[in-house]
Order: sequence, then structure tokens, then C-alpha cells
Amino acid sequence: MTKGPGAPIAAHPGGRPAAAVPSAPALWNIANVLTMVRLLLVPVFVALLFADGGHNPKWRSVAWASFAIAMITDLFDGELARRKGLVTDFGKIADPIADKAIMGSALIGLSVLGDLPWWVTVVILARELGITLMRFWVIRYGVIPASRGGKLKTLTQGIAVGMYVLDLTGWLATGRAVLMGLAVLLTVGTALDYVGQALRLRREGMAAEHADR
Repeated sequence: MTKGPGAPIAAHPGGRPAAAVPSAPALWNIANVLTMVRLLLVPVFVALLFADGGHNPKWRSVAWASFAIAMITDLFDGELARRKGLVTDFGKIADPIADKAIMGSALIGLSVLGDLPWWVTVVILARELGITLMRFWVIRYGVIPASRGGKLKTLTQGIAVGMYVLDLTGWLATGRAVLMGLAVLLTVGTALDYVGQALRLRREGMAAEHADR
């Protein structure tokens, strides 16, 4: 029966008011909008990166600006979703896709232009794809949380790739190469740590399943 504006609030048998059921967050919230902005920036960034042959310092600076905006949205959308209760199924899927799309396009684009060795791109992208598949492999037993090392890896990668987008020379060019080397080490090191967590999680989960039989 439909209740009008003046209808009493439903109560428990003991006379206490029933707890209100929390409503699901709206699909178009600020966190998801930031994620969509990052996705839309991917083709814009690629176009700017390859503009005028891909080696024009002015266009590379504009490309860096779009890349930086994408990285900044990555810092805020997830945090906003958690703090404001705006986590949605769309966000859970779109956020990691947006992250990998912007980073993958930057790495591949820089390698195509000859500014970044292909082996660096292959190592980083293989790690990201492998860890994503591994998370799905063990998802029935639990979720592997992001570690501090993983967050440091993401930050280091973002700064290093951003420096490669810019047309740098001298000690700045040397500095970005050193930073990228550190990013690769963190990429491999955190991958090994995640593999260990995944194997342990799967082993404990399987043991628990056998114990329940």
C-alpha cells in the first residue's frame, strides 16, 4: 500500500523506528565524473603527444599538461569515492581502466617516438596486466589490497613518465632516466610481493574450503 506524506514511519515490533535503508550512490557523482574526464583525456593526450611529428617542445608541454591533469584526477577520484561514500560498480571498473589507459598510452607513445626504450614499456605493461589477471584469479578467496610499495610505484611511474613527455635536456634528462630506473625496480619488486600475497591467499582459501567439507 502506498503511503502518503503524513503516513507514520514503519517501526520494529518493539516499537522502535526501523532503520532507514541507505540509498546507493548516484552513478553521476564527482568521483565518477573525474574518472570519465581521465578516460576522455586519453585520446586528447595521444593527439597532443604526436602533434607536429611528436618532437615539438611546445606541443609536448601541452601534452604534459593533459597527462598531469589525468594523474591529478587519479589522486582524487578514488579518495573522494571512499570518503564520501560514492563507490559504485561503474567506478570499480572504470577507475582501473582509466589508470591503465592513460599510463599505457603514454608508455607506448613514448616508445613509438623513440624517447623511451621498449623494454621499459613491456616490463611495466606486462606487470600491470599480470597483476590485474592475478587479482581475478584469487578474487574468490579475497582481495589483495594496494600496498605502500604499490602506491609509491604508481607515483614514481607517473612522475617519471611525465618527465619523459617533456622535452628535457642536461641533468634533467639524466634525472628522469634515474627516476624511471627506480620506477622499473619498484614495478618488479611490488609484482613479486603481490604474487606472494596471491599465492598465500589462495592457499589459505583452499585450506579453509577443505576444512569446511
